[in-house]
Amino acid sequence: MSTSAEGRVLVSTHNLQRAGELKSAFEEASYTVDLVTPDEDVSGDAPIELLVITGAACSRSAVNLREQARNLSQAPSFAIVDDSESALHLGADYLEVFSIDARADEVVFVARSVIERRRLQALAGIVGETDAMREVLERVVQFAPVSSTVLITGESGTGKELVARGIHHLSSRRHNPFIAVNVAALSDTLLESELFGHEKGSFTGAIDSRRGLFELADRGTVFLDEIGDMPLATQTKVLRVLEQREFHRVGGEDVIRVDIRLVTATNQDLKQLVATGRFRKDLYYRLNVLHIELPPLRRRREDIPLLVEAFIADASRRHDRSFEGISPEAMEILQAHYWPGNIRELQNLVESMVVLAPGREVLPKDIPSEVRGETTAGGALIPVGLGSAQAVEPSTDQGYRPELEFVFRTLVDLRMDVDDLRQEFDSYRDGGPTGTSPAASFPSEPGKVEISVRQPVGTMQEGSWETGEHVESVEVEEVEEVGRPVVYRSGLTMEDMEREVIVAALEEVKGNRRKAAQVLAIGERTLYRKIKKFGLEEETD
Repeated sequence: MSTSAEGRVLVSTHNLQRAGELKSAFEEASYTVDLVTPDEDVSGDAPIELLVITGAACSRSAVNLREQARNLSQAPSFAIVDDSESALHLGADYLEVFSIDARADEVVFVARSVIERRRLQALAGIVGETDAMREVLERVVQFAPVSSTVLITGESGTGKELVARGIHHLSSRRHNPFIAVNVAALSDTLLESELFGHEKGSFTGAIDSRRGLFELADRGTVFLDEIGDMPLATQTKVLRVLEQREFHRVGGEDVIRVDIRLVTATNQDLKQLVATGRFRKDLYYRLNVLHIELPPLRRRREDIPLLVEAFIADASRRHDRSFEGISPEAMEILQAHYWPGNIRELQNLVESMVVLAPGREVLPKDIPSEVRGETTAGGALIPVGLGSAQAVEPSTDQGYRPELEFVFRTLVDLRMDVDDLRQEFDSYRDGGPTGTSPAASFPSEPGKVEISVRQPVGTMQEGSWETGEHVESVEVEEVEEVGRPVVYRSGLTMEDMEREVIVAALEEVKGNRRKAAQVLAIGERTLYRKIKKFGLEEETD
């Protein structure tokens, strides 16, 4: 077998004709390709980047090849299926499923995106498989080859510098310097000296001439973090660098020309800073040529197990400590936490667990009380609206029922339409259109709340859950109630609740997973994973 420093694409010979077509298409795209027989051992010196099964995707031989690829290199698998095979049932086992009529170049196009995304994750250390993170990674792959400026936004701790490094590593500048500067950490005078350099005697303490970071990064990439904290005077000089590719050292007269790519990041709203006069409008538009927004950790909870695994491996290696891992119950707690500090907070917590619990499994009792939701204010955290980026504050209402808080958090995680719920609650409070009272609409049994799975006929934008505040109305077509009600009772876990909602949705759409995913407002692949996780395959067959 051939080898490659970047890895190889394996194509099975279940369908010899399709295998030959795919091999030629991948080689035209400059990939190293090996044809493998159904019963072949695929181990080798080079890693595997992708496995394509050209037929009999459910056969034992295909399963063996897929397991080998996953065990050796964590490589994803594609499947080419004919009409006799159900693509629906393969969604949980294969990353992508194509019909037998799919063109070879279409398969290669999708494969290129997957392979480049995996290479980026390996280079930059970016971990994530949710739809939100895949979108981020795809943007990085798209933006990297060009030289346009990139603005990365997101809350503190979401990994903005990792994304910036990923852009640099995939660009043509990857063999030249990558220099990161935290603007907020430097005073006004020191920032200019660091960026542009200075001449001898230009200010007190300048005992010698010094080149600035822009000069040192020539033909490379400069990453300016917390760009929103940059003083206005420095903004003017940075704008000149972007427009003219030239600047003067502090106290110097000579023009210095550089070829750099600028990547910036901020956790602030630059538009608001522009409106208040704290940030130059022309610089904002110059920086915001290409834009990447990083989701907070609470919007990508499914990535938490992957992140924990990666952080455990890193901390165990650095501290030379064995670690048994985390119990399923403890992992549920981590996934339910709000994580105001995002990935940085999670990483620090995992490192502390590796240090404090060596050689044993972490249990729920080992997790800090604030992460478990045991706050001094009376309990867990109140859920935040889907569109809000503000931190959740502990509940100050001592009478707030934990059961209802749990239900609301579940509704948010399932992305149900909170604006519609608000309208319905308002209707109940006012007596309802038919004169029914709230007491008649809701069960009186303590700890029991009935939820109906709803499918909007029209389109509605996600709103926020901010009790007591006015929310702008949005035009929505009639919303019809579908499926059986899902009943929450005290003692049910989040997984129990999630399973019931998924079952109810599947029953309503008669097992059509695509429609069920639309009803639940989640991705199809996410639904496939949850169906497999809850053992619902037989119920949906």
